[in-house]
Amino acid sequence: MTKYILAIDQGTTSSRAMVFAQDRSIAGVGQKEFAQIFPQDGWVEHDPEEIWESVVWAVKTALSEARITAGDVAAIGITNQRETTLIWDRQTGKAIHNAIVWQDRRTAAYCAKLKQDGHEALVTDKTGLLLDPYFSGTKIKWLLDNVKGARQRAEAGELAFGTIDSFLIWRLTGGASHVTDATNAGRTLLFDIAANGWDEQLLALFTVPAALLPEVKDCAADFGTTEASLFGAAMPILGVAGDQHAASIGQACFEPGMLKSTYGTGCFALLNTGTDMVRSKNRLLTTIAYRLDGQTIYALEGSIFIAGAAVQWIRDGLKLVKHASETGPLARTADPSQNVYMVPAFVGLGAPWWDADARGAIYGLTRNSGPAEIAKAALEAVCYQTRDLLEAMRKDWGESGKTVLRVDGGMVASDWTMQFLADILDAPVDRPKILETTALGAAWLAGSKAGVWPGMAEFSQSWALDQRFTPEMDAATRDAKIKGWDDAVRRTLTV
Repeated sequence: MTKYILAIDQGTTSSRAMVFAQDRSIAGVGQKEFAQIFPQDGWVEHDPEEIWESVVWAVKTALSEARITAGDVAAIGITNQRETTLIWDRQTGKAIHNAIVWQDRRTAAYCAKLKQDGHEALVTDKTGLLLDPYFSGTKIKWLLDNVKGARQRAEAGELAFGTIDSFLIWRLTGGASHVTDATNAGRTLLFDIAANGWDEQLLALFTVPAALLPEVKDCAADFGTTEASLFGAAMPILGVAGDQHAASIGQACFEPGMLKSTYGTGCFALLNTGTDMVRSKNRLLTTIAYRLDGQTIYALEGSIFIAGAAVQWIRDGLKLVKHASETGPLARTADPSQNVYMVPAFVGLGAPWWDADARGAIYGLTRNSGPAEIAKAALEAVCYQTRDLLEAMRKDWGESGKTVLRVDGGMVASDWTMQFLADILDAPVDRPKILETTALGAAWLAGSKAGVWPGMAEFSQSWALDQRFTPEMDAATRDAKIKGWDDAVRRTLTV
């Protein structure tokens, strides 16, 4: 009997479940959005129960659409929004506070103090990361310091920390598994990515009790088995990776020098550097690309906090469009003589600036500017930011800027945006036939571990191109546009 693979893709704005057949075709999908909670300026939270309910609903819907039962599933792969932080009660499984989302900036002052006190070099040396509110470590400290009784309960072993993958696995297994994978652990500020373990010095710096922490496994491993009562049969969880790492795997970026960029809520570019842990001199992150069979493969990463979220703001905040898909056609109608730039620093700026206090701005508006020009500026901003990341990668790695960029995520469905991306990068951009590369990567981890999907080499050969976008813009126009963008960013930065 054909064995299916179930991928759970728990993202920043929605939870999705996808059932893949053995030929990697998609047999069923379930997806549900959930609320974004903004308690204060720069704070972003999620309701853990709403996330859990959306995942259960998505899984049941995907199985139903595929016309299969849980008993037909060989394995589950999980991929998740990274750095989003939860602490829950080990007895009840209930979170002690809303999840603090990766975009949240509430610990900016604490990060600034740690930098001022000279701790960033130690943190970067061990974790490959920078001292920024983006990562989980300072979020954990905030929860322990601000939820009544949390620190004492954590030290007594009554509480558990996890990123979303850990929380879901805990719930799916009925509390039997408190685990994570190396890619998620590596984004906490608490994990030594060279030694591949939780670091006592970092735990002391951030005052995080070791009793809170999950066990760290390879990306393809036995993470536990779901309770049969949830979906009608028990299913093994055999693959886990943070969303950007899963997307890199789904894009088959297994060779050093291969580069992918994912356009979801944010934008994240990963450059595979193999077993070489490249230390960035240009404020990129050194991160674990994946860990399989005990071998760690590293990557350089550039993180943009706002990509698709800017389109979401145009739709929901400004109400310029009813559907996100309308922004590309709207941008196409913009007045080409207007030079409108949007710097989408709604929650600060990520790589390579790392300015937690910057806020969004639009420059170059005239009386003649309208919805089309604003939509165009939002889409172009994602491309300009990608270029900044690739320029930094080129300086750190060598000729990575000349590498073909493999793209995925919701925004890449826009031909207009992808053409502008190729133009502003002056490099080819490849869009694959399967755009759901994040779910596909999680599915491959689980499917290959279960023995029902092929190994790395055969999986790489199955990667299929939908369309290649090649540069068409002349150099003078490109240079003028980049100069305008650089000026807009300079005016927005606070540091």
